[in-house]
Amino acid sequence: VQLQASGGGLVQAGGSLRLSCAASRRIIGIKVMRWHRQAPGKERESVASILTNGSVNYAGSVKGRFNISRDRDKKTVYLQMSSLEPRDTAVYYCNFDTVYGNYWGLGTQVTVSS
Repeated sequence: VQLQASGGGLVQAGGSLRLSCAASRRIIGIKVMRWHRQAPGKERESVASILTNGSVNYAGSVKGRFNISRDRDKKTVYLQMSSLEPRDTAVYYCNFDTVYGNYWGLGTQVTVSS
């Protein structure tokens, strides 16, 4: 199974982007779908997660600005990002945590200019 993240790009502060992460096929046994990010010189951090039951969780730094969702067949997870700030600049990775193991996408670059 491969995860393909897309939707990154260059945006001005205050702008919006929508990231998508699509699995190459339906994955069974998903526990959590997450978005992480890693800024230059910093450790990777979890940004948002959505459980199988639909419960969502956000890092404090993005709460109220980012929204995670998924499609009904659970093959794709989205991250709607609004009110972007330069500190949101990072490579964003998607991750599907399943009963059979962890799957990661290659990442998509998000750059927010001031």
